[in-house]
Amino acid sequence: MNSITLLQRLIAIDSTTSLSNLPMVELLEREVRALGFETRRLSWTDEAGVPKANLVAQRGPPGGLALVGHTDCVPYDKAWSGALSGEEREGRLFGRGSADTKGFIAAAVSAASRSSLPLSLLFTADEEVGCLGARRLLDEKAEGALKPAFAIVGEPTRMTPVLGHKGYCLAEIVIMGAEGHSAYPETGASAIFAAGRLLRELEQVGIELQQDVDPLFAPPFTTLNVGLIAGGKAKNVIPGSCTLTLEWRPLPSQDVRRVLGLVEAACARVAGGGVRVEVRPSRLDAGVAVPRSSQVVQFLEAESGRAAETIPFSTELPYLSTLGADACVFGPGDIRVAHRTGEFIPINELQRAEEILARAIQRFAPAMP
Repeated sequence: MNSITLLQRLIAIDSTTSLSNLPMVELLEREVRALGFETRRLSWTDEAGVPKANLVAQRGPPGGLALVGHTDCVPYDKAWSGALSGEEREGRLFGRGSADTKGFIAAAVSAASRSSLPLSLLFTADEEVGCLGARRLLDEKAEGALKPAFAIVGEPTRMTPVLGHKGYCLAEIVIMGAEGHSAYPETGASAIFAAGRLLRELEQVGIELQQDVDPLFAPPFTTLNVGLIAGGKAKNVIPGSCTLTLEWRPLPSQDVRRVLGLVEAACARVAGGGVRVEVRPSRLDAGVAVPRSSQVVQFLEAESGRAAETIPFSTELPYLSTLGADACVFGPGDIRVAHRTGEFIPINELQRAEEILARAIQRFAPAMP
């Protein structure tokens, strides 16, 4: 099997997260069944009514290696005429998802075609909007249907093994005051002025978080950011509501609810005088750190010739670790060119990844009875 050709076929399928990933699943299912895999789909319908599915493919007894990649991609600029072309040029292959993570998927399937050894292939949906497919894999743990001993989670890491990453948490803070005529301040309570006071409190929370450090990460502390703010109705109306969107990226050693508690305390200090504040968390994903003694980490360090590092973005790694796998993030391509017009993957990295994954299958295949 040719990984370049397979990758071009995958790129030609628009698997933007807002669309169904079933065309990707159907193509991959045909390919892996021809390699002796048994397949099943974990299907659901998302909040917009779009059908989604994880593809679970297993060959031989469980308990060995799982290669994991997400099928969805971020949107692309419609002016990018080559987004679905898979054009090969100057040693690179271009297209949306080429690096993140269709390249890894193509390398994994091509590596699987080189032997008939036991292997699991896990291709998930909706990673880009909160690892929603990977979360559903945890249901398989309760049923004992999925229990890889080892896992390689595909992401564009420039062929560098990854020890771990910070978590990702998201909350909406809703500040409710009372509307009134702006000429008569006593008739209302400004939610925007209250938001201003709260922003100063949140800035202090961010400074406090810098006291807890882990030198494995850069920056070495939990970061906090207010990325969006919206409020008010008109220039001459005392604003009755204001909403802040808050994110924080906790260190793996830190309880994700620690920051939530600090934020709730800050909101309580601002509330009063006709102002109420609600914190509505929507995502509380913990970070993960893999020990350097990990067999998968040491194998990938030796094969790639690169020391393991941490990364600043989230992946599906925590979910594979929760399944009990000795897991590591690794793959061809560079995250810095993903999510951009002109995304590409170096062809030599794609081919090298296939070689390394083929050896990983040999190394971590369970002993046959």
